[in-house]
Amino acid sequence: MIQSVKIMLLGDIAVGKTSLAKRLVFNRFDADYKTTIGVNVLSHEVKLGEGGDSDAMRLVIWDTDGDFSHAIFGTTYVVGASGAVVVGDASRPATIEKMSSLVEAFESRFPGRPVCAVLNKIDLAAPNVDFAGSASFKIREFVRASALTGEGVAEMFISMAQSIRRRGV
Repeated sequence: MIQSVKIMLLGDIAVGKTSLAKRLVFNRFDADYKTTIGVNVLSHEVKLGEGGDSDAMRLVIWDTDGDFSHAIFGTTYVVGASGAVVVGDASRPATIEKMSSLVEAFESRFPGRPVCAVLNKIDLAAPNVDFAGSASFKIREFVRASALTGEGVAEMFISMAQSIRRRGV
């Protein structure tokens, strides 16, 4: 039996949360931007190894509206979350600060559950930008990704699934 886990996709408005989810699930990028209202739920099975169903995991991705911000933690949407992917836009510094704040809030609300900070849209960011140099950037580790090109997307979700399996959440 394949284990199903709930992954929250959090971040500011227009950082590419939906685009990352669609890149993973459908392996495509839609240039037509449509704002998420409330929550969209997508499902995708990832392989964690070569051992058949025991090495697979179904990710149930809850793609949230960026308007929620920290209020998301007071809703029923987060109940049962095994982990979170928190997204910032590498070309918009204000969203990176929000990403850092949401990572801290998720870690506080769900201690011990994995959270992955993702800088999306690296294809738009200036090369050699040191995001971690900002005083407001408190995240120890983050992933660089591009929903447009697909760079880092599948690997990031697989790493999240592996972390959930290791932690038993």
